[in-house]
Amino acid sequence: MQLDRLDSEIIALLVEDARRSYAELGQRVGLSASAVKRRVDRLRAGGAITGFTVRLDPAVLGWTVEGYVELYCTNSTPPGVIRAAVDRFPEVVDASTVSGDADAVLRILATDMRHFEQVLEQIGAQPFVARTKSVLVLSPLLRRSSTPPAGAGR
Repeated sequence: MQLDRLDSEIIALLVEDARRSYAELGQRVGLSASAVKRRVDRLRAGGAITGFTVRLDPAVLGWTVEGYVELYCTNSTPPGVIRAAVDRFPEVVDASTVSGDADAVLRILATDMRHFEQVLEQIGAQPFVARTKSVLVLSPLLRRSSTPPAGAGR
């Protein structure tokens, strides 16, 4: 899907605040509300926009411990096996296969250190896991949405 400058501006505004009305978006990019709606509908149909969500502060919800866990798997474990195993843990909020020595990296949120340890033990007990290596987040320094800002990479 090709995005023009207006599409990119609309996406950037929605990333900043997905609750903006079509009228407000239109004012910001110089289009009518109905023209913005048509563009947003096209962006959704084309897969550029996959949904709308809310960003939460995990600490306010009681998730006070955050850590990243590198998974080292036995032999060549298929990504689907890793995904199916870690998907059972609601504490795993992100999981990706990676380059380098580790096979995957998980981002885990937990209520406290004991909770984090229990989740880590359960993940480490999966039959395909040879070992894990974890680091705990002390202070998040920067959090960005998964959408690059307009003009990035150009």
